[in-house]
Formats: sequence, C-alpha cells, structure tokens
Amino acid sequence: MKNKFLYIGGLMAMSVFSGCEKEFLERPPLDTLVDANFFKTDAQLLAASSPLYSVVWKDYVDQASWALGDLRAGTTFRAWGYRDDVLFNTTEVSTSNSQAYRAFWIVIGQANTLIQNVERYAGPEVSDAIRRHVIAEARFMRATAYSMLVMNYGPVPIIENNLALLNAPEVKRNTVENVWEFITRDYQYAAENLPANPIDVGRISKWSAEGMLARTYLTRAGVGGTMNQEYLDLAKEYAQRVITMSGRSLLPNYANLFRYPYDNNVESLFEQQWVFSANPNDYGYRNTMVSQITFSNDIANGDGWGGDLSASWWQLSLYDGLFENGFTNDTRLKATYMLPGFHYPEISQTVTGADGNATLQELVFPAPAATTDNSYASIKKYVVGKAVDVERFGGQAAQQNYPNNTYMLRLAEMYLIYADAAIGSGQSTTDAQALEYVNVIRRRAGVAPIENVLTWQDVFEERMKEFAMEGLAWYDLVRIHYFDPQRAYGIVNSQDRGMFVVHPNRMPNPTSWSFEKTEWFEERTATANSGNFLLPIPAAEAGQAPWLRDEPVEYDFGG
Repeated sequence: MKNKFLYIGGLMAMSVFSGCEKEFLERPPLDTLVDANFFKTDAQLLAASSPLYSVVWKDYVDQASWALGDLRAGTTFRAWGYRDDVLFNTTEVSTSNSQAYRAFWIVIGQANTLIQNVERYAGPEVSDAIRRHVIAEARFMRATAYSMLVMNYGPVPIIENNLALLNAPEVKRNTVENVWEFITRDYQYAAENLPANPIDVGRISKWSAEGMLARTYLTRAGVGGTMNQEYLDLAKEYAQRVITMSGRSLLPNYANLFRYPYDNNVESLFEQQWVFSANPNDYGYRNTMVSQITFSNDIANGDGWGGDLSASWWQLSLYDGLFENGFTNDTRLKATYMLPGFHYPEISQTVTGADGNATLQELVFPAPAATTDNSYASIKKYVVGKAVDVERFGGQAAQQNYPNNTYMLRLAEMYLIYADAAIGSGQSTTDAQALEYVNVIRRRAGVAPIENVLTWQDVFEERMKEFAMEGLAWYDLVRIHYFDPQRAYGIVNSQDRGMFVVHPNRMPNPTSWSFEKTEWFEERTATANSGNFLLPIPAAEAGQAPWLRDEPVEYDFGG
C-alpha cells in the first residue's frame, strides 16, 4: 500500500532542504540552504527526510540504474540505444555514466545537508528518537550512494560536510578500503537508531540497515583480493538475522512483486517511493523508468520507448530447460521478460482490427513475422500498463507518470547472501542451511531444488534470474572482481549480447519456443579487462575537479 507521506513531506521540505545545482558534489548555495524555523517538530524533521526516498535518486533510477546495472552486466541488451553500455565500453561522455555520477553525489549532498540541519536547528520540541531516526535515514541513504560510487568509480572523496567545500574545494579521493569502512559505519549507525518496525509505510527500519550490512560485508570480504573470513561470517550473521527476526517473508507469487499495487509488501526492505501527480512541478516524484522500459505505446500511456530492450541471449540461457527443452518452469522468466504468446491479464493492449477500429484486450505478447530474423524478449518487470490497468486498483497513471515503487533491497537477497558467504572463496558447499536458503528461492520460482552440493555457479545464476532488471547484476560483477578479476572478465567476455529471433511453436498459446541467433548482427560479445572495468569519471566533472585524478589518500576517521 502506498503512503503519501514521502511525497507531501517532500514538497514541504525541498524548498528549505538545500539548493540543487548540477555540478560536482552538488555544493548547496548558502542563500537557499535552510529555513531554521522549519526543523522544530518531529513532523517537520520527518518531512525533511522524505525526499531521500525519491527525488534525489531520480537521475539514477530513470535510466542509469538499468543501463549500468543490467545492460553493462549483460542480463539485458539494447539493439540500438546505449550501445556503449551493452558493449562494455562506457566512456567519460556516456549518458548513463553522467546520470549515475550526478545522482550519487546529489544523494550524498542532500543527506549531509539534512544531518547538519538537524544537528544545528532541531528545536527542543523534537524528540531524541526522531532526531536520531532522521539522521539514521540520512546516513543510510548516504551509505547506499557511496556503495554505488565506490563500486563504479573506485576511490572517491569521502564528504561529510558539503559546506566545508565552499572554502576548501580541492578534496582528495580516499582509498577503496576507507570508503567501505565509512559505508559500514553509516549502516551500523542506522541499524542502531532505526526502529524494528517502520514508523510509517515505506520508511526504512533497523532490518533495512542490517540487510545492507549483510550486503556490505559480503562485498567487503573480497576487497583487496583475498577473502576475509570475518566479513563472510558477518554477512551470514546479518543475513540470517534479517531472515529469522525481521518478520519479513517472501511474497508467495514472484510476479506480484512487480505489479501494482504491491508496493511496500512483506518482502520489501527498502524501496524508492514514487507517486502519481498531475502537477507538472512534481516530475521528480514520479516513476518515469516505466516509460523508458515499456516496449510499446500499445500497452502504455503515450510513452513506451523500450522497444529495442530485451533479455540477452546469455540471460535466457540461464533459465532451467529453456534452451534445452524449449520451455522452462521458472516463473521468473515471464515476470521479467516477455516471450511470444505470453499472456498478461493485468495489462491492457490496444489492437487495431481489419476495420481500422482500435479495441483493448489483455496483453498477449506478439510473435515476430514469419520472415523476420530478429525479435525481442521485451521487459515485463515493473511494467504496469495503461491508466485503466492501474485505476482498477485505485491508482493513476499517465505518460512519464507512474506510481509504482522500485526496489533497492528485498528479503530474497538475504537468502542468497547467506549462501554466497557460505561458499566464500571456494567453489561449492554442503552447508545444509545455505542449500535450503537457495532452494527456498527456487521453490517460489517453480524449479526443482538443488540437492547435496551447492556450487558458486548455482548461486550466481540464481542471483542473475532473481534480480534481473533490478539494477543489481553489475554490482555482483564488481563484487566478484574484487577477489577474482579473471572470473569477472570471463563472465562478461563469454556472454552473448547479440540479437536473435524467438519462434513460438504455435500462436496464440505456445507450449515451447526455439531461439535463433541473427546472423548479420556482428556485435555479439563485449570485452572486459582491467582497463575498462571501472567507469571513468564523467568528462564534465573531471574538468571541474582535476584533483580527482590524484592518488587516493587515507581518510581521517578521528579517534
């Protein structure tokens, strides 16, 4: 169920929260930084933190999240757009690179400003619990943005006070190890100061922070090139705490996770909160990603610009039995990508009859023409359809104006983090708990359990299928690259990222599909190596801050 506190509170707070200039580190202008009279009640503090759940992430979520997280990772491809990301050749001027870099620093700048405003201006009527709660939310968001910065760009500056940069702008980058320590400390503070149950629908809790600590320790375990067993153990501990103590549970139907109105459901640990608004000034609070990934206006609202987006050949090869038998029992495929003949009764499709009249029917994903040699397994995940489809559940939708949330952390990840940490630097495990946790995920997906021995490859492939088009796959590759660069290069370099055609055995209700590579399409593979695995700092930012090319230094954490 959607809660509007984040939207309403955001409108109240943004004018006094900070300025927002599109430049390096988003240094807030002093004359618009704060209305000191605003931070006087618990409600005002909570209103001030609400933009951290949506608008500050806008530039990342709209396109960069899937362009980097899925196109660059190889789970999804785009035939004509974002070819630099598809071919693992993201440059200083790539759109996705600039969008992501800018968004991460916006989040950090706004989080820092909020922390400073609370510490300076919170009045005596503000409860200590809410004071700590709002600071914890800000530190949680800051840590999340920093985790993406360090995994995309390597050493980056640790900034706790953006105002200080106005007088000393030439900050130095800090080491990767320092950045991860900073991230860990922020999440630890959040875990200690957030309540076990969210104080309002959609807000993060103690378990959101502990879930992020599980992810953080799994990633940190490989930083430096060898696995740190202490961190692997902590990843398992935090993952199991969230599984067993949070009160969260897996949503029984995987497909429902990405339908409207299943926002803030029992599986969710952290979502970006989006709302429909008819006010054109509220663009930043809307989910516009849906417009970018929907394959056609036939199922949209004057948008639907993702017609050349598709599951990659490599991604389709991961679904149990699909290439071998022509079908799969894995329900995650239909919930994530569309094959010809797939029915989606929750989405209306405009069809034009022989008489030229347009009518609506339930979506049946069309088959390619008999003479074509290329087609797409288009995106389904997060696509919610026309306004009429949302309205039947009490919502609203319009062009670039969708109300459904996007996940940043789900309980399902805790099961797979535990299994990954149990394997560690090895190739397999017989750990009964790890095996059961992976099979919990597989049972929901409708596929047979793994017996006796769980391999690293098993867990990796489960992550690719479970989280495809959620922007996580690229960060899995970076995590692998920390401790085994050659394995990460091997995964990318072996992926087929080229075009293909999908043939259903019949229409409209196929029972199997065959897949054929498009012969004339030559750019089927990417090349990953030590020179292109991290993203370059975008050209505009590097020009403003040449010191970002200097060698990283140690960060002073104080006593």
